[in-house]
Amino acid sequence: MSVEERSEQPTIVVTTAGSAPTSGTILHLRRQGYRVVATDIDPSAPGLYLSDRGYLVPPGDTDDYLPEIRGICLKENAAALIPLVDEELITVTELEDEGVAVLAPRRDFISTCLDKLVLMERLEAAGIPIPATRTATEWTDDLEFPVVVKPRSGRGSRGVAVCGSAAEVRRLINDGPYSAGDLIIQERITGPEYTVSVVVWRDGRVQAVVSKEVILKRGVTKFAVTRRDERVSEVCREVQRVLRADGPFNVQLALDSSGLPRIFEINPRFSSTAPLTIASGVDEIGGLLRQALGDASALSDTWREGLVMVRRWADEFVDTATFGSHGFEPARISPDYIGPIMQAER
Repeated sequence: MSVEERSEQPTIVVTTAGSAPTSGTILHLRRQGYRVVATDIDPSAPGLYLSDRGYLVPPGDTDDYLPEIRGICLKENAAALIPLVDEELITVTELEDEGVAVLAPRRDFISTCLDKLVLMERLEAAGIPIPATRTATEWTDDLEFPVVVKPRSGRGSRGVAVCGSAAEVRRLINDGPYSAGDLIIQERITGPEYTVSVVVWRDGRVQAVVSKEVILKRGVTKFAVTRRDERVSEVCREVQRVLRADGPFNVQLALDSSGLPRIFEINPRFSSTAPLTIASGVDEIGGLLRQALGDASALSDTWREGLVMVRRWADEFVDTATFGSHGFEPARISPDYIGPIMQAER
């Protein structure tokens, strides 16, 4: 379906409405004139109530997900879809063939990034600096402690542990929730950590590289500051030359004792720090969305350094009809209810 055949207010489907930054993304797109449809597996996801329409969907890694999201895109006449969680990235690329612009890189780039061992092997073979990496099955206590142990696939900090001794590593391998074949062990780089937005679209040209030093991280980044470092920018551009992404991605790296950037993960999607990228002057979400819908104007690699993001709670207000529209009814407190503070006082 062509852009002209859609309404003057294009509908954009945004997934993962319960994620920390997604509510801001939804409001950002609505301010730009888009009609936003949000999805999530949880009826309490805030973004469902801040969008023009919300839907509950199955988990992105189940067989039921693709038919459901396809049906939503068809019903809502969606012009584009912005996937924001790893589990659904490969699946939703199929919608490109059905006339929905998907703001994600090509499938093989996604597959490489989602397997952290394969990613490290590809980067190392290309001469791109990484932390020393072993599989848990081949690990021989040859890395200096502490080391980072994490699953080959996974997002955020799920399943990630820092081990200070060989005994801790062995205990995690033997008693943890993951098999040895599903774990990798990495050298821990203790220098400043960066999360880097790399803005690229279908022609493969890097339009902007916005590097942000992580100040505080609790699963997602809480505080970060835009920081220029030519070595960081160059290694991220080299990733594009080697892996040939044609959609947005985010590089996570740390500087070693000599200041060399070492990449330890790549997210093949917009990251949780996209709001900081946007605030600094590069609207990676809005800009790539316009390009996906037919505007050929590239973004400029011009952004403000020293801008700090302070992530916080924010209050939004909706009527009860909107709040109850997804099966999460506001419940009145029973007169017999005794809260935790009163219980403690008793």
